[in-house]
Amino acid sequence: MISHIHHGASESFWISGALIFAAFLYLRGWLGIRRQDDGNVEGWRAGSFAFGLLFIWIATASRLAALDHEMLTSHMVQHLLLMTLAPPLILLGMPRMPLAHGLLQRFLQAIGRPLRSAPIKPMGSVLTNPAFCWFAAAGTLVVWHIPSMFMLGLRSQVWHGIEQASFLATGLLFWWPVVEPRPTVSKWAESSMLLYLFLATLPCDILSGFLVFCDRVVYPVFLCSPRSFGLSALEDQQCAGALMWTCVTVVYLIAGAVFTARLLSPHRSEERSIPQFESQRIAVLRSDSQRIEVV
Repeated sequence: MISHIHHGASESFWISGALIFAAFLYLRGWLGIRRQDDGNVEGWRAGSFAFGLLFIWIATASRLAALDHEMLTSHMVQHLLLMTLAPPLILLGMPRMPLAHGLLQRFLQAIGRPLRSAPIKPMGSVLTNPAFCWFAAAGTLVVWHIPSMFMLGLRSQVWHGIEQASFLATGLLFWWPVVEPRPTVSKWAESSMLLYLFLATLPCDILSGFLVFCDRVVYPVFLCSPRSFGLSALEDQQCAGALMWTCVTVVYLIAGAVFTARLLSPHRSEERSIPQFESQRIAVLRSDSQRIEVV
């Protein structure tokens, strides 16, 4: 029996409590924003954030989390939930505003002061740089699927938590330039995000293809595991690889299609074709003409 499974109940309790607390803060801030009508966060964004937290709970605190020592497919589902599905849903929920409103003002000021300090600010631009985000996610994916590192995560409770936290953290970093582009990303052409998504499929395709077509069990620990759902260790490995291959391809294809539609929308094209000073001048002329008509 893998050692970290013995602590599954207490780990699930603390993770569930942290997620419930995050949901409470978000709901408190979201309701406050709606009452103030200040930068209103739509209802679907709140639902997106809630589903993101639900996926994190399924991956880390549900029965699925206790099966990752028995089936590679369960481990792969955890990985996909933490890196591919939960992060974009959480970011689409625009969590900064509701969570900031949900926190106590004094606590918010206490944590905000060091984050605005001179040494910390440059780190923000580095962490949100698309190149760094891509390499962080790809590196995390590759490193944790090296057999020695994979076994370390199964045998150690601490390393198992670090593994899951790194999946979620690098997943949030990866999706940040796609879902919430900031001014630091403006030096990258918007169309480059399509290449960004395409290149991100390559490490996943290589790993999943290796798991599907390899004629031996890559992680021998599963040879001694119970035969869940009637699958042999090799069939379980092939199922895990196929699941990763399909899910990543579909999710990235949907994200690319949405991003392309946003780039090709007529309203966005007009905004890009008109310089800022021209748009301001047109707005002034329109307001002047409206005043003349009223007179």
